[in-house]
Amino acid sequence: MINKNRLVKLTQRLIQINSQNPGSDEFQIARFLKDYFAKAGLRAKIYEFKKRRTNLVATLKTNKQKHSLLISPHLDTVPAGTNWSIPPFSGRIYKDRIYGLGATDCKGNLACAIEALNSLIEDRVVLGYNLILAATADEESGSSLGLIPFLEKGILKPDAALILDADEFNIIITQKGLLHLKVKIQGKRAHGAYPWLGINAIDIAIHILKDLKVHKISRLKNRYLKPATMNIGTIRGGDRVNVVADWCEFELDFRFLPGDSAAEILKYLKSVIRKYTDKFKIEIEGIQKPYCIERNHALVNYLIKAMQGLKVRPQIKGSEGATVITFFQNKNIPAIATGFGKEGCAHSVDEYIEIESLYKGALVLERFLKLYHF
Repeated sequence: MINKNRLVKLTQRLIQINSQNPGSDEFQIARFLKDYFAKAGLRAKIYEFKKRRTNLVATLKTNKQKHSLLISPHLDTVPAGTNWSIPPFSGRIYKDRIYGLGATDCKGNLACAIEALNSLIEDRVVLGYNLILAATADEESGSSLGLIPFLEKGILKPDAALILDADEFNIIITQKGLLHLKVKIQGKRAHGAYPWLGINAIDIAIHILKDLKVHKISRLKNRYLKPATMNIGTIRGGDRVNVVADWCEFELDFRFLPGDSAAEILKYLKSVIRKYTDKFKIEIEGIQKPYCIERNHALVNYLIKAMQGLKVRPQIKGSEGATVITFFQNKNIPAIATGFGKEGCAHSVDEYIEIESLYKGALVLERFLKLYHF
């Protein structure tokens, strides 16, 4: 049975452990959880792909079962920043909310996962599969020290995955792809008093960016996602005010729908740039594929059933931002995401999670784990 008081206290304790990324590491919180699981009678294993960037894996095995389900929240948080009215590592309770850094993203979800396992162990529930909990490092900076090497090295090979990193009991079944890149434009240097003797790279960049903003990246549509987007993240250029700029560089963030690809966007981008110059270079900074899973997949159906049984209204949604569910598609592992935090609270000051949502989240997760089968 889910123990509400224990769940609340665990959430507070997790918040009190500094796991900022960057700014700290996941060593302390992972060691705390390893000891916590030991007291519950469950062995957990530590993995590090860089010193003190610690991951934790615990497996609840069932005799003679070959299939496995992974549930995975993350251990790290973004940096706290400033201007908190409630100390970010306090875990303070105020008006039926628990406040602190990571309360919504993702320590509340982490606490729900741990409490669900605790309850299953205490009640001696026998699942129809092996259950793996992976509490991972480095999610806030791309997962290169967490989930990605777990999958690439074959350490984790589940048959399906439920990622605990969302808000308001949303069920995430699709997400946009991501392309981050830098464009470098080369011009010709000249005296600022004689601009006709040079080629201003900033001028060229302005024309390119205007062109990109006017035209749509893609005409594809998705019922769960907004249209594809482009954001101009940074722009730099020139050396002095009285010199024609012979260089300019800008960074672009493209978010694109399932059905589109980074290669198609790059082809489009190059065609726009070549209208204004041939002297350019594109540096790729990051690519993630878009992701989607069938609306009637068993993961989705059982999660809906678990929520409805507890009078929680499930919401099928897509993610505009990047989540780790995309990494599973390279291994042909079906994955969805859900979570129980407060919408709009992640990465904000005075972050919080509502205690009732926390409790219902643990109940939903426990019920889902009992219902699910392959």
